[in-house]
Amino acid sequence: MIEDILDITTADGAMETFVCRPEREGPFPPVLMLMDAPGIREELYDMARRVATAGYFVILPNLYYRAGADTKYGPDVLEAGSDDHTRMRAVRTKMTIPPVMDDVAAMIAFADAHADAAPGPVGCHGYCMSGPYALAAAARYPDRVKAAASFYGTWLVSDAEESPHLNLGKAAGELYIACAEHDDLAPPEMVAELKDLFDASGAKGELEIFPAVHHGFAFPSRWCYDKPAAERHWERLLQLYERNLRGA
Repeated sequence: MIEDILDITTADGAMETFVCRPEREGPFPPVLMLMDAPGIREELYDMARRVATAGYFVILPNLYYRAGADTKYGPDVLEAGSDDHTRMRAVRTKMTIPPVMDDVAAMIAFADAHADAAPGPVGCHGYCMSGPYALAAAARYPDRVKAAASFYGTWLVSDAEESPHLNLGKAAGELYIACAEHDDLAPPEMVAELKDLFDASGAKGELEIFPAVHHGFAFPSRWCYDKPAAERHWERLLQLYERNLRGA
């Protein structure tokens, strides 16, 4: 595995980014992996490595970079009232979709200029807060993002600008939306509404509800980690990319 931590230049500054890819037989299709709310940590690096071992050029940015360099948090970031949780929420609550779409454009440009990244279709998947970003990227850049996945994405139906439910039909690629049965950030009524909108949009893809699991089920360090569901998530994701990024 070849790994780098480097800065990608965006309109708003330098975005620290973890980039990994296999050592041999490149170039590789680019995949943008978008973080969850607790932010960049070794757990996400490991998940990026797993995607890369399947033959992809994986780009994992710190989407909190606009708030400065001090935007990596400790293990108590999910403990309500902790210092890290308070600091993270101060940044998270200011996140909106349009600036992240600018970041996606910068990542695609970075991949286009890199010898180890194959030209052509790009994949994008996001967890938690970044589920909407991944789907929005497929709608904003339909000529490049040919596969996008949201895993327990939060507030996929909202009044946010470029909320993914508004633009499902603009995506030219395949979409995959995985929801946890138990998720206060994507309650059943929201998921049902999104399913109806998805079916009516004509978008290619699938919305799947993972039964008996909770928000965050794919993260090995999380209390709610569910290994069978996590492995199913890997199966769905890698098959999605295999269908849409290879030989396209």
